[in-house]
Amino acid sequence: MLRRGRRPRPIQHCGRRPRPIQHYGRRPRPIQYRTRLVALVTLAMVNVITLAAGIAVARMLPGRLAALKIPFVAAGRTATAGPVLPAGTLGPLPTGSGLRSVLAGPLSAASLGPHVLVMVADPGSGRVLLSSGGSQLATPASTTKLATAVAALGALGGNARFTTKVVTGPDGIILVGGGDPTLAVNPYPAQQYPRPATLASLAAATAARLKALGRRSVRLAYDTSRYSGPGLAPAWPEAYVSTGNVTQIVSLEVDQGRLTAAGTPEDSDDPYNLSPRATHPAAMAASAFGSLLAADGITVIGGIGQQAATAGAAVLASVSSPPVSAIAEQMLVESNNVIAENLARQVAIATGKPATFAGSAAAVIGELRRLGVNGGIQLVDGSGLSPDDGIAPATLIKVLEAAMATARLRPALAGLPVAGFSGTLAAGESVFAGIGGHALGFVRAKTGNLGTVAALAGLVYDRDGALLVFAIMADKVSQLNQAATVIDTAATDLAGCGCR
Repeated sequence: MLRRGRRPRPIQHCGRRPRPIQHYGRRPRPIQYRTRLVALVTLAMVNVITLAAGIAVARMLPGRLAALKIPFVAAGRTATAGPVLPAGTLGPLPTGSGLRSVLAGPLSAASLGPHVLVMVADPGSGRVLLSSGGSQLATPASTTKLATAVAALGALGGNARFTTKVVTGPDGIILVGGGDPTLAVNPYPAQQYPRPATLASLAAATAARLKALGRRSVRLAYDTSRYSGPGLAPAWPEAYVSTGNVTQIVSLEVDQGRLTAAGTPEDSDDPYNLSPRATHPAAMAASAFGSLLAADGITVIGGIGQQAATAGAAVLASVSSPPVSAIAEQMLVESNNVIAENLARQVAIATGKPATFAGSAAAVIGELRRLGVNGGIQLVDGSGLSPDDGIAPATLIKVLEAAMATARLRPALAGLPVAGFSGTLAAGESVFAGIGGHALGFVRAKTGNLGTVAALAGLVYDRDGALLVFAIMADKVSQLNQAATVIDTAATDLAGCGCR
């Protein structure tokens, strides 16, 4: 998973003792000159020592801190990044026959199986340039998150935030979950973005308010009534939790249910943590909040159980999530399942649907329809984890075109991974790591994979500067890694296409 540069060769000390400076009868240089020389030599030595120390310290840091990799100068030019956001077609469009010719090889590979769907279109005019089964449904896997992101931005707006609060209860206080999927117990490491709201901050504010009221002890309960229904979607096996893919979807959870080896909340946004997640995320969050209150001088009396807050209960303290624009971007870059399901729930609430899996799926489809994306979609969840989801390539194309055409939806484009540089299209980040060469930086796309599903949908600039939208889906693959490699090849060929 880690991308490492070459280890620098150690400095060789040949063992020879440096010769003393010989003056051979010449008049010694003036004191000022020698002083300046000594200062310059000393400064150079300090720089060398500082650089060496920096390299040593950086190599001891976790590999997750990719921003702190030691840079090395390449022997030659490696790649040039293309435009990272669409600015319109810069060159002539490819022809359908040209596209068919260049994609025929990779898309006929046996590893993709018997059900391969593809569509390529011009986003400027909406004209379809190539379609093979483009209107048929296929299992979309995580390309579903494109639909969820656009629906959330449309229904909620990019500036919306989710609030976690503490209110007064009949015999104590109640921690009320607001469906913030990025809520943490303690602050994340400083280099991580976006910065989540924390229970630590909420506890400090709550403790200060209670002390101002003259209270040093309190009973604590928690409220998850914002969502309803089961925590796992239809066709989700329990193994999704034990393999670190997702946790129960509830309106109060911390660190997306990710745990350390010791079983405590992770307090870090680590997509590579595939350890089992919390099986009771709301209770874990409430317990962590109680411990934080105790550390802030407020004793929690008795056990911590569930209790619904009454309408109009006085708010003692609250914290707010990052904006939906940042949350949606994080979801797409990481392919984050917990964020996707929470965003789908929030779409349901905003559009008057039940905050269940079924209500969320209907709400996402309904919001897409309002945005002009009609038909070719059936959902049972918002993340694409369910094999019962179905989306046509034409629908993914329309979702992308809607995001390009409407400023309110454009943060969905900012969240698309960039080939070779970010998210699930960066080297080693997913099975889709093979887009290289001239395609580096020229492909931005959402990946999707399940055991027998490989899909990729996004944007690409071709060799002539034409901006294209594409979707490639295969949902009956026998060998996932090989299938993903073939789709990477197809996307690379699109970037190299001057297909006329």
